[in-house]
Amino acid sequence: MTAESTLVDTNLFLKPWIFIRGVPAMKFLPPEGPPEIAFAGRSNVGKSSLINALLIQKGLARTSNTPGRTQELNYFVPDGYSGAADDLPPLALVDMPGYGYAQAPKEQVDQWTKLVFDYLRGRATLKRVYVLIDARHGIKPNDEEVLDLLDKAAVSYQLVLTKTDKIKAAGVPRLISETLAKIAKHPAAFPEVLATSSEKGVGIEELRAAMLRAARD
Repeated sequence: MTAESTLVDTNLFLKPWIFIRGVPAMKFLPPEGPPEIAFAGRSNVGKSSLINALLIQKGLARTSNTPGRTQELNYFVPDGYSGAADDLPPLALVDMPGYGYAQAPKEQVDQWTKLVFDYLRGRATLKRVYVLIDARHGIKPNDEEVLDLLDKAAVSYQLVLTKTDKIKAAGVPRLISETLAKIAKHPAAFPEVLATSSEKGVGIEELRAAMLRAARD
């Protein structure tokens, strides 16, 4: 990467980002345009907090202590682009509904789940999914189900450990190694695990760089 491209990349995250659309069903998806990077994870894994940290905007993605608050595919893009074919943003970020638990009727939870899975299977502009794993709990059975689905859909994904400030620092390298061993059998998994803390700012720059590389691939 040249010095000039590094500056451009950095400026992308320094720009104001805006929420453009909440998608409750596939028919409401925006037209395919810029490369899309999506974030998935169990409810309350810290997706919204991580997105806010990545984009340096505290209240952009809504955070809540109530699992299942994010009920749609929420689209974010850097501000200042017209949306025309010759003036598309270089990247769109998608916050997906949490899986595994939600304080809502089962029918509604099933509807959210179907939306997410249909999106993963059918979006040509989706470049990578970042699957967030709470460092305190590691990979759970419902995470494994999502990884299997991503493998079957041949969607590139990378695991991101969240809330690493909540465990002992000495345990983070071991947790990364254990997580890498668990995903070794998954063909669509990117063979690198990122460790982050939204609260402490740990791993944010590394995740930004990974997102930009994935968008360019």
